[in-house]
Amino acid sequence: MKKTLAIDQGTTSTRAFVADETGIHCVHTVEHRQYYPHSGHVEHDPEELLKNIRACLDAAPHIDCVGIANQGESCLAWDARTGRAITPVIVWQDDRTADICDQLHQQGFEPMVRERAGLPIDPYFSGSKLGWILQHVPEAQKLSQTGNLRLGTTDAFFRDRLTGNFVTDPTTASRTSLMNLHTRQWDAELCRIFSVPIEALPQICPTGGQLGNLPNGVPLTASIVDQQAALFGHGARLPGHTKITFGTGAFVLTLTDTLYDGGPLLPTIAWAEDGAQPMHALDGGVYTASSAVNWSREIGLFDDWTQIDHFSSEPAISRGLVFVPALAGLAAPHWDRHARGAWFGLGLDTSRSDMMQAVLEGIAFRVGEILAEMEKQVAIVAPISIDGGMSRNPWFCQFVADCLGRQISVSGEAELTALGCAQLAARGASSELPYKPAARIIEPRPFPADWVAIFQAARQASQQFGLAAI
Repeated sequence: MKKTLAIDQGTTSTRAFVADETGIHCVHTVEHRQYYPHSGHVEHDPEELLKNIRACLDAAPHIDCVGIANQGESCLAWDARTGRAITPVIVWQDDRTADICDQLHQQGFEPMVRERAGLPIDPYFSGSKLGWILQHVPEAQKLSQTGNLRLGTTDAFFRDRLTGNFVTDPTTASRTSLMNLHTRQWDAELCRIFSVPIEALPQICPTGGQLGNLPNGVPLTASIVDQQAALFGHGARLPGHTKITFGTGAFVLTLTDTLYDGGPLLPTIAWAEDGAQPMHALDGGVYTASSAVNWSREIGLFDDWTQIDHFSSEPAISRGLVFVPALAGLAAPHWDRHARGAWFGLGLDTSRSDMMQAVLEGIAFRVGEILAEMEKQVAIVAPISIDGGMSRNPWFCQFVADCLGRQISVSGEAELTALGCAQLAARGASSELPYKPAARIIEPRPFPADWVAIFQAARQASQQFGLAAI
């Protein structure tokens, strides 16, 4: 069996895990800075991220293969001749292209983009960000004219610098709005719509296999979006297997046996191993999950994590208090960047604890909206597996089970993104990683239907306010 290193390059940190038959063990973790140069702008330093990946490689010298999980939609531009980044990483949370996306909506391009890329026109995805770079970065324009511009998601930058191969994989390319889901290649018409020169984009290659050698001489054998890696790590192998990861955002993915239309959800590539037919999935995300919890802590709603893992009061919504976690707008199934986060039902007797309870409930209700939409197309197989930092909160996990009306499986392994990445990397090296962590099952309790209706009314009000505030 191969000894595998999984590197999870996430939104706030880069972490390295060594995986073998005994399990998965963290060997290095390092956080990186978040930059907010303007309202709605979120950036990372690409050289800092690359340095952190190199540190992860150095932390585990005796390994046989490596997998890297990436942020998905975060992207940048660099010089093909030197590898030097000419822009910061524009992070998936960044909404600087909201006006560009509004213009594309008004021009009637939404149906074409949905049909070809499977995605709504939204600043979340990379296509509009890459087009923004061409419009606003003079050096990018000059490099494009001489054929020396490279545009891509963070994985393509890492792989170019670390292996010498300017490539990406279908799971990441499917998050750009530039890849045709049916051909799994860049689509010239989509590139034209988003003003992205197709010749500046990386080659699309399989998720797993022999993907080039890293500076330490060890082969890279998997490269995949973090959420798809998590789906694999949750053990999803059959249609209807579903997972929810409660990280910075909350992401619901269910494995499908074919490429679905998606509707307000996102049809996507789950993984595409070398020599095998790709697996597909439906995806829906909540922009703010643990980021909403961290924000709540920063504004003083609680001080210690133990304060929010139980509440003596009945659910806040039963007392008419609701929080809509639209702190960065609403993702699936509404796709409304203008919506605003809001509490409804505040009174003179409302406490900090009440407000915090409503925050946790609001995240669960938003996930419930996604799953309800997903169930219209796919037969969800119980139990639903959950992971991420918020899955360590017992009160929240029970409320999620109640809200969804389904059994929830809470994995005993918190690092399922890393596990899935490691498992795919082992397969890419013609091996297997059989480790399967234990899990505990949470049964749902009765849940009044009018609570869902109350939350929907609050969510609609937050959207109406957002439109009025434009």
